[in-house]
Amino acid sequence: MRLLSLFAVAASTLPLTAMAAEPYSYAQPDQVRVTHLDLDLTIDFPQRELSGQATLKLDWKNPKAPSLVLDTRDLKIASIESVSADGKTAPLNYALAPRDKALGSKLTIATPTHPTRVRIVYATSPDAAGLQWLTPAQTAGKKLPFMFSQSESINARSWVPIQDSPAIRITYDAHIKATSDVRVVMSALNDAQHPLDGDYTFDQPHPIPSYLLAIAAGDIAAEATGPRSAVYAEPSMVHKAAHEFEDTEKMIATAERLYGPYRWGRYDLIVLPPSFPFGGMENANMTFATPTIVVGDKSLASVISHELAHSWSGNLVTNATWRDGWLNEGFTTYVQGRITEAVYGKSLADEEALLSARALEKSIGSMPANAQKLTPDLRGVDADDALSDVAYDKGSWFLRTLEQRFGRADFDAYLRSYFDHFAFQSITTEQMLAYMKPNLIDKYPGKMRWAEVQDWVYGSGIPKDAPLPDSPRFDAIDTERAAFLADKLTADKLDAKGWNTQEWMYFLDRLPDVTALAKIKALDDAWHLTGTPNAEIGMRWYVHAIVAGDKDVWPAAAEHMTRIGRLYLTLPLYKAFAKTPEGLAYAKQVYAKAMAGYHPLTQQAVEGILAKASPAKK
Repeated sequence: MRLLSLFAVAASTLPLTAMAAEPYSYAQPDQVRVTHLDLDLTIDFPQRELSGQATLKLDWKNPKAPSLVLDTRDLKIASIESVSADGKTAPLNYALAPRDKALGSKLTIATPTHPTRVRIVYATSPDAAGLQWLTPAQTAGKKLPFMFSQSESINARSWVPIQDSPAIRITYDAHIKATSDVRVVMSALNDAQHPLDGDYTFDQPHPIPSYLLAIAAGDIAAEATGPRSAVYAEPSMVHKAAHEFEDTEKMIATAERLYGPYRWGRYDLIVLPPSFPFGGMENANMTFATPTIVVGDKSLASVISHELAHSWSGNLVTNATWRDGWLNEGFTTYVQGRITEAVYGKSLADEEALLSARALEKSIGSMPANAQKLTPDLRGVDADDALSDVAYDKGSWFLRTLEQRFGRADFDAYLRSYFDHFAFQSITTEQMLAYMKPNLIDKYPGKMRWAEVQDWVYGSGIPKDAPLPDSPRFDAIDTERAAFLADKLTADKLDAKGWNTQEWMYFLDRLPDVTALAKIKALDDAWHLTGTPNAEIGMRWYVHAIVAGDKDVWPAAAEHMTRIGRLYLTLPLYKAFAKTPEGLAYAKQVYAKAMAGYHPLTQQAVEGILAKASPAKK
């Protein structure tokens, strides 16, 4: 992110219209707003293409508006027509602007008669930023190709012509055709019993922002995990995933007790191939998840509780702009902790909260002042870089502070009322604060000064009195780590046999940035960390070993980087290798082999790391 002037200082005094300005969309919702999307698409795996039509239902806000403006990226537009109430069509003139690298191409459709619907016939590009196409060889089963989408932040426009802003919510239905051996799922109501007939229909009756539009297709099996939930995955993975996430119904029921009814009907999830670039994506009704969280002991199931929590904070109440992203991610991380505590115990929830807090404490001081704010100025920042750990971890820390000050019972009641009040709306930080002041701060006077709230939301850094949970197990690990580093305890005497994933993460996170090679070798000899199947532990271990100069781990690190396309688990290894000329050369070799299996977002991120580390050509 970029340095800030005085924007945040005056933010609370700006009118809502100014705060809600959308820098990442060409759409003009004050002129006309899309309210419903009707998709009719065919999946063509050989051509790596979705083709068909999108019919948009329109609500004209300005009776004099001359046109409908949409966001697109690399779409091949065949024709555009108006559709009248009686079904009659008429061609419309349109202009597709030159492609902007960040925003795609502005599509301006002349609409002098203000039709109620507009139909666009189009096809996607094989290189669509929001779609990844995998060959059979890149899947677990090796039988069928696979395709999945990732629309957040502004990639929905690469597969649907749409007003691609979180401020605009739409309902949608879809008719998707594919070959009869392929199952299709979407971010809508799915039927696990649907026959494999190549003909699928979907309905999303609740208004969602465009970044929650999602589709996946491939060799996908399904297994129920509860009365309103199921896991979808490749056949070789589905049973293992269903066991890992068998507590899904408990999570849903827990969240309902805290924050009101689950309003989406079903909560399903799909475990995608390893190239999926994120831990999870909260697509409505159908969470998309990485296989790296399926470790056999439910220790990383908090990723699912996080995505489920988005069904309240994010999907139900949505940030109106990406500047307000902490309303999605900070609230969700807090709710995730509450679900984790109820289902898996307070100890695990506290450990996860401490992990994120300690990591933020370590990193936030080196960030520009603007990047330390929950409400950063995003001018000059790409949409995919708008969210950082600050939105997640500082945001949730703020909510834990509110819980401590006001008491859990009163804060729970407030949060439930917040979700009810803003249900199915997209809001700004200022709207959230305007609701918080009378309904929490003023309602319980003396608990927290408004200036403190302003400091959390608009200030840099972390307030000095920010509370942290206690973790006796982490305290014991701190003691053992210090003794190990001071040569008072050998690696094999660490009491690590019973450490869970989070405890290993904590031990490794707080090792020195450059740990002595002898210490690294001793840890590996004692605990056999190289080759671990646990990607969270592996990512941390390989970074330490690479930086320490342990070349023996390079092949295993390369295997990790090739097998896993999740950004969070892969980029740190590239950055570690890029610190030395020899390591950079090796990383380039790894990338050359791994690139074809990476999502376009991962490719872009890795190439940026390698380019930055490479010496400039004269």
